[in-house]
Amino acid sequence: GSTTADCTDHSNGFRQQSSNVTTTLESALGTMEFPSKPVSKKLGAIHSFPAGGVTIYGTFRHPVDSANDIPGVLLIAGSGPTDRNGNSALSPGSIGTLKTIADWLSEDGVASLRYDKLGSGQTGFGPYSSDKSGIGIRPFEAESLAALRYLTEQPKIDKGRVGVIGHSEGALFALLLASGVDGSTPAIRALGLVEPLSIRYLDLVKVQGGQQIESEAKANYFTAQQAASAMEALSSAVTQLRTTGKLPSNLPYGLEGLFSQPSTRFLYQADKYDPASLAKKLPSGMPVLVSCSTSDKQVSCGEVDHLVTGLVSGGAKLDFVHLVGVDHVLKIDPSGSAADFSEPLPFSSQFKSALARFVRSSLS
Repeated sequence: GSTTADCTDHSNGFRQQSSNVTTTLESALGTMEFPSKPVSKKLGAIHSFPAGGVTIYGTFRHPVDSANDIPGVLLIAGSGPTDRNGNSALSPGSIGTLKTIADWLSEDGVASLRYDKLGSGQTGFGPYSSDKSGIGIRPFEAESLAALRYLTEQPKIDKGRVGVIGHSEGALFALLLASGVDGSTPAIRALGLVEPLSIRYLDLVKVQGGQQIESEAKANYFTAQQAASAMEALSSAVTQLRTTGKLPSNLPYGLEGLFSQPSTRFLYQADKYDPASLAKKLPSGMPVLVSCSTSDKQVSCGEVDHLVTGLVSGGAKLDFVHLVGVDHVLKIDPSGSAADFSEPLPFSSQFKSALARFVRSSLS
């Protein structure tokens, strides 16, 4: 998962040496019931379901020996070609964020569904394979809604205890579901927004692009004059895309790479949503887990504060967890480097504990 926010891989188009580094933005939540006896066995079964003309493939993980109905959680990945496990085609190796969250939920007797979003894993691009430029936000909204409905239809899922966890860009789609903007949905009892996209999408592109330009200038790949010119071109490109839906032609310095995932049409449409405004539309009193980290270089705690203002204004029951030394994909890495997302680093025990507490209080 990657995007300015899983955010997208915006390293494209700048220094060639950084072309294999992904910037990702993704998210997480939980819900659960504690059975009278520990659930001894969990199974992860491969499932598929239709969504807007695309066959979506995913993993439904569930306790196999629970006598009672149990809570279920939908996990939504971050930006870019991020699959059901949280791995990205842009980052060689295993990241595993969503699979790890599913494991944690499973330990607590909570079922989960995670899926390969359009453009990733077994799902692929389907009917969009021949023209990816036509991909807007609607297919991703359709697949998240179809996934939520599919989860609630599974045997032994308690429809009154369903949660949605969105990581990075996935938080936007979690908000669209829970706020009712996507239309009628199965009831959502609790929401998780993990290292979430918290500001408008093109604002994030501008922030992350600016950071990359500054980094290139410090490494002497740009002169001060070139850096200033690149910043001006980036700002103009964001303004034009936001107002017209089209990028300027012949962007200098490879800036077009910042707007490539999955398409400029997607960015134009997704940018219409301010996550804080969506947060205000949540049902009053809805339990919401939010995380940010001191070491997340894709999503800052300052950006997440913007989202939190909307949650507070809307009357959400907020659990805001400030992680320390944890990167964007929830691994312990004070450097926060995207180059290390695939390294076999431990995941945050601080977040694991926060998720367990949240699940216990909101979906037990």
